[in-house]
Parts: sequence; C-alpha cells; structure tokens
Amino acid sequence: MFAAAFPAVSPMLSAWTSGTLTGLGMFAVVGAQSAFILRQGIARAHLSAILLVCALIDACFIFGSVSGLRALTDWLPGLADAVLWCGVVFLSWYGIQSARRAWRPATGPRADQAAVSSRRAALLGAVGFTLLNPHFWLDMLVLGSIAHGFDDARFGFAAGALTASVLWLAALGLGSRLCAPLFRGPGAWRWLDGGIAAVMFLLAWRLLPA
Repeated sequence: MFAAAFPAVSPMLSAWTSGTLTGLGMFAVVGAQSAFILRQGIARAHLSAILLVCALIDACFIFGSVSGLRALTDWLPGLADAVLWCGVVFLSWYGIQSARRAWRPATGPRADQAAVSSRRAALLGAVGFTLLNPHFWLDMLVLGSIAHGFDDARFGFAAGALTASVLWLAALGLGSRLCAPLFRGPGAWRWLDGGIAAVMFLLAWRLLPA
C-alpha cells in the first residue's frame, strides 16, 4: 500500500543512497582542496565562507554533470589538457609557497598568519583548488556517467553525491577546528606546511603526462 501511494519514493531513495555512497568513496580523500581547507580551518581564516564556496561549486558541477557536462568536453576537446596543465602549475606554485613557509616559518605568536589573508584571496584559493584540479573534473564526468544509469531518478543520484560532498566538507571543517589547539607554536605549522608541500608536489607530478 505504501509503495502504491508513493511510487517514486523507492527509486529516488535508492538513487540518493547510491549517490551518497559513491560520492563518499570519491570525495573522502585528502587532496589539494582538502589540504587547503585544513590549513585555513586550523588558522581560523574564513573557514565558513570557504566551505560554502566549495559546496556551491560542487552543487553546480554535480548537477551540471548529470545534465550534460560530457557534451561540453566533447565540444571542447582541448579543455581537459588545458585544465591538466593549469592544475600542474597551480599545485606546484602552492607547493613552493608551503615549502617556503616550512623552511622559514613566521615568528611570533601569529605563526599562522600566512593563511590569514583577505577573504577575497581565501575564496579565490578555494575556487582555484577546486576548478584547477583535473581530478575534480574527472570525478564530475564519472558521476555524470553513473547518474544516467538511474534514468528518471538520476537527479536523486546527484542529490546523494552533493550530500556526500557536504558531509566531507563538514568533516574537514570540524576536524580542522578540533586540531587548532595543537598548532599554537611555529613547530607544528612547519610540519603541516611541509606535509602540504609534499602533497602538492606529489599531485602535480602525478598529473604530468607520461
């Protein structure tokens, strides 16, 4: 009787669940965007605004991928290569900046000051670490391809993927806040920046064509 009264609930719920699990499997990794969010969160620098921007970008591109992002890449075959090389340059630049902070840290009680730039710069960083990451575009294409297997419930799958994105971003934000007391001295910041530099250089190297 319940199924007869709500015939569309079961397929949509199934698609949403699949989208959430798929999204968690794809998003819940510490990559370039995650490292940036963690550093800004530990420094308590515009974290809420950064998380909001990242969530909005994910929402636009997740639903855009379901609506036909692959058609855009087919129409602009050079787009993938352009994004890849922009990603290599961007990640390398940020890696160099992090390595410099690790080698020659700021002094005084505000050792986290390098992360506390203007709100505009922080938001531009969030946009850059999202859109200049080739893995982001690959994830969006994969999500779009999987979603079309759900036919009329494909937007339920997209909603599930967005749920996974929001959950991961919230976990990053909460985790960075909880870790903040551990970074009151410059020594901890040197280790964090050194680790971020290593992640950035590794990601840039893996993006280079064979």
